Amino acid sequence: MECPHLSSSVCIAPDSAKFPNGSPSSWCCSVCRSNKSPWVCLTCSSVHCGRYVNGHAKKHYEDAQIPLSNHKKSEKQDKAQHTVCMDCSSYSTYCYRCDDFVVNDTKLGLVQKVREHLQNLENSAFTADRHRKRKLMENSSLNSKLLKVNGSTTAICATGLRNLGNTCFMNAILQSLSNIEQFCCYFKELPAVELRNGKTAGRRMYHTRSQGDNNVSLVEEFRKTLCALWQGSQTAFSPESLFYVVWKIMPNFRGYQQQDAHEFMRYLLDHLHLELQGGFNGVSRSSVLQENSTLSASNKCCINGASTVVTAIFGGILQNEVNCLICGTESRKFDPFLDLSLDIPSQFRSKRSKNQENGPVCSLRDCLRSFTDLEELDETELYMCHKCKKKQKSTKKFWIQKLPKVLCLHLKRFHWTAYLRNKVDTYVEFPLRGLDMKCYLLEPENSGPENCLYDLAAVVVHHGSGVGSGHYTAYATHEGRWFHFNDSTVTLTDEETVVKAKAYILFYVERQAKAGSDKL
Repeated sequence: MECPHLSSSVCIAPDSAKFPNGSPSSWCCSVCRSNKSPWVCLTCSSVHCGRYVNGHAKKHYEDAQIPLSNHKKSEKQDKAQHTVCMDCSSYSTYCYRCDDFVVNDTKLGLVQKVREHLQNLENSAFTADRHRKRKLMENSSLNSKLLKVNGSTTAICATGLRNLGNTCFMNAILQSLSNIEQFCCYFKELPAVELRNGKTAGRRMYHTRSQGDNNVSLVEEFRKTLCALWQGSQTAFSPESLFYVVWKIMPNFRGYQQQDAHEFMRYLLDHLHLELQGGFNGVSRSSVLQENSTLSASNKCCINGASTVVTAIFGGILQNEVNCLICGTESRKFDPFLDLSLDIPSQFRSKRSKNQENGPVCSLRDCLRSFTDLEELDETELYMCHKCKKKQKSTKKFWIQKLPKVLCLHLKRFHWTAYLRNKVDTYVEFPLRGLDMKCYLLEPENSGPENCLYDLAAVVVHHGSGVGSGHYTAYATHEGRWFHFNDSTVTLTDEETVVKAKAYILFYVERQAKAGSDKL
């Protein structure tokens, strides 16, 4: 939003010597000394913790509004409101009087200058820290970033994604997609698009409304983010440029409230698909797809126009059969899909953990069977029969006509009741390898045994009780090892931990090589 209070609240010099020493993202609250979520007041440069820690930044603003009874305020004190502060990690600006994030700047551009100064401090601290660590590595055989694998020492080069304010839903999806090799490699091999020229070339940009909305590319920012992951040059990457483009082209995700990871994934894939179809700056990205020999025409599934890497990797086709129960007329329709949303059968919804004893454990097979089983439509979903020429009772059944290269399965954990959206917290058992989809195919005889087997690549997990709250993390496998991605923190984990997760979204990759494995 456009804030009218910047001129009276932004009073500090961008190069103020009052700033604390060290990295801004690690500055400590001047009251409780917590280094979590530090915010700097743009009136007096004092540092306090955010409202989700101990709330001292907000208290600093509230205290400044209390009139000084024993002292006459100066004109300068009247104007200085201490209402605007800046996040020391993401450099977003917030006004307490407006109770919203700020997108504009002062006439002298002081907000942007403070951002650049904090970024310079962060880069200087990072460079000094990297130099110190290099010295330690040279003088010590112990390195916490090294792991012994099969007798050899291997570097853990995974990179986390900083949380920009309830953006864990985005981080979990990005980390999952970055570990789908064929999809990720396509974007990383795309040529870079130069969006800035002249004085801004090569500089990090912080977008405000005054800078205009031209030349934004979701494909380009997505490419940059994927390239930043798995390089090992930093422990965490801040995807604010990608998030700005998301705000621009996906209005549903503007703001800093928690969002649904599955909804974000669908919007992301759909917009990537549309932009790849149209190209950017007059250059069609689809031409790169045509040159990629591994994505043959037979593997493409067109959704809303020409095929792209999105539909070539995630695209499958469903056959929807509807039968009129009165005259027996059968209607068939083919629907392309990028993911399948599966209900958790109602008989399992009280089963909250794998080790709970009341009844059998819900499995992914149960969810798939529920999705493809013959279903009689209820009174609210009567089928318009063209032979009877009126709405009639009918049955519906789904078949999978074509399986995708990457099978994305979404477990429908959130359901609307009369007043709110509840979460189904049931544990669903899923295989790490050998998911056999042959029995769900329309023509299984036309598919080889290997083409129906899938191995797990990534899992998105929602922790908490509601879609508008809680936290998202992801598990993904990379070069034979499983990692847990929790925003900026990445840790090695094992298969036993992964299979215990209450999955929300599962990404299965089609098995290519012939190998014996246990089937689901």
